[in-house]
Amino acid sequence: MRDYYEILGVSKDADANSIKKAYRKVAMKYHPDKNQGDKGAEEKFKEAAEAYGILNDGEKRQRYDQFGHAGVNQSAGGGFHNMDMNDIFSSFGDIFGGGGGGGGGFGDIFGGGRGRSRQQRRGGDLKLTLALTLEEIYAGSQKTVKIKRFESCEPCSGSGAEGEAQPSTCSSCQGTGEIRQVQRSFLGQIVNVQPCHHCSGKGTIISNPCKSCRGDGRVKNMVSVDIEVPSGVSRGNYMTMSGDGNRGPNNTSSGDLVVYFDEKEHDLFVRDVNDIFLDCWIDYPMAVFGGSVEVPTLAGKVNLKVPAGIKSGQILRLKGKGIPEVNRQRNGDELVKVNIKTPSKYSKSVRKLLEGLRKELDDGATFSKFN
Repeated sequence: MRDYYEILGVSKDADANSIKKAYRKVAMKYHPDKNQGDKGAEEKFKEAAEAYGILNDGEKRQRYDQFGHAGVNQSAGGGFHNMDMNDIFSSFGDIFGGGGGGGGGFGDIFGGGRGRSRQQRRGGDLKLTLALTLEEIYAGSQKTVKIKRFESCEPCSGSGAEGEAQPSTCSSCQGTGEIRQVQRSFLGQIVNVQPCHHCSGKGTIISNPCKSCRGDGRVKNMVSVDIEVPSGVSRGNYMTMSGDGNRGPNNTSSGDLVVYFDEKEHDLFVRDVNDIFLDCWIDYPMAVFGGSVEVPTLAGKVNLKVPAGIKSGQILRLKGKGIPEVNRQRNGDELVKVNIKTPSKYSKSVRKLLEGLRKELDDGATFSKFN
């Protein structure tokens, strides 16, 4: 199956705006209204829609970048062959110059445009940053946060109308929420679509608005939200909680809550991807004779075997004691850097012992010879 970036002709570091522009260019080239009866163009149109559907979604794009097509549940043969054209126009109709249902103004440019319906308005997304300790990242955790967001107005049940009153269809736009102006050009019909100024794009008019929400159907409240943090996340990762954003006006759907993860600095450990590093200090006798030392890990303390004759700065590995990889049954390692403590103060008896040890071992300074 072809690479999604290759299909749209963009680089892997392309931003969202560049991806959108590239998709519109490809989709315009292979649009069914311009290539009627051309099955090859239709396949390329579907292929571009699938690529855009993945790369335009931050979470899906991240999985695709990490695991390829398998990360977004696409088979090697490609899923675009089975895509429904109406679903494409419904999902991405706004790319072609208007909201909602079907190819919009773009379809009219090539004649015989597809039917369109008013795009249902949606509540805005919310974003927050959640700072986590390495222990919370290691084990995964549930966090409860308080956020301020628009919620459905209780007195009017979100309708925006006072008492038993019900919203009526806007007579200016006939409930579409849009005013369309058609102009003729050498390309055919060009349709200019704007929100209806009479109903502010809602498609309905409230003659007796609710006093609590003033006809909007929602009020701002402080609410608690539970966040399930998967183990192994890192700074810059994020997750999207669908429907946990602002409620849309007049009982329309809610936006999303996007949670960005950050890491708190740890007193002992330094993280490098999924490995963690730790400094350990041992005394000189242990460095000479070896032994065992108790060291901390993110899961508790363990005994680390120190081999005899270890050098200062040597690194010992505790396999599997690092950070888990996200959505995989594998952990990084804990790397322990061994440092030998050198006393700055000592008694006469200790000095005598060390002098005797130096003579016994003939452990004076030595230098490497380079040719």
